[in-house]
Amino acid sequence: MCTPERPPKNIPWHDLTPLSWLDIIRELTLPLPWLLLSWVLYASALWPLGAIGSFMFFLCALRLNHEAIHSNLALPRRADSLVMHVLSALMLGSNHAESWCHLRHHKFAMGPEDHEGKCGHMTAWEVLRYGPRFPVDINLTAWRRGSARTRKLIRRDWLCCAGFMGLAIVLAHPFLLLHVAAMICAQCLAAFFAVWVTHQGLSDSAVAARSQRGPLAAAAYLMFYHREHHLFPKVPVSRLPQLAARLDHDAPGYAASRAPVIGWLEPRNRKA
Repeated sequence: MCTPERPPKNIPWHDLTPLSWLDIIRELTLPLPWLLLSWVLYASALWPLGAIGSFMFFLCALRLNHEAIHSNLALPRRADSLVMHVLSALMLGSNHAESWCHLRHHKFAMGPEDHEGKCGHMTAWEVLRYGPRFPVDINLTAWRRGSARTRKLIRRDWLCCAGFMGLAIVLAHPFLLLHVAAMICAQCLAAFFAVWVTHQGLSDSAVAARSQRGPLAAAAYLMFYHREHHLFPKVPVSRLPQLAARLDHDAPGYAASRAPVIGWLEPRNRKA
């Protein structure tokens, strides 16, 4: 296995980290329109289309949770934890367990101690088969190896999930039950969409992760600027395009070595 990629020197990035109150509110509310859209569709005759809203909600919730994990929301750490608890209930998974594993993913970078990143070593079919086990393994690993405080936070996440599922079952509203079903499916596919697509094929490469430009990057709410995130994890996702432009322009060989998620959706100009 190659030595993990290190951030290029002399690339300014600290100026990208401050967030205004408007930026913070925008990040905190990012998943809400998709959640409401999915619920409205689930409650209508167009209920099958609600799956699209649920997919986009899960994507935006992943981004918000990701920012909370890295304390990139300019909020106190307790507020970050509250965000993760609320999202745990709505996404039906312990985000504090994911936080513990994700920070190790950054520290150990696809090595034996990277329990999240091991999906990147699999083939597409292997990771799809492994998908339903992925959230179970993440939870068990964080529970067994995390601190007492980590276990306390994970326990709260589980209570939040149980509370939301119990509410959905008691109320028996179709839109809530369909949301629960959609989130269970999303959790089973998280290994593929949240890990594999940005790390696959790079096991023997010094490149930290894949990074996309163009329309696919915008459609994924900038979550495909993943190489930049690994190199500078304290830069908020909303500012990764600016960071990427600096790296493409000022870091020798960076643009040429970049591995996109889907090459044919890249802009013609590699430095775009």
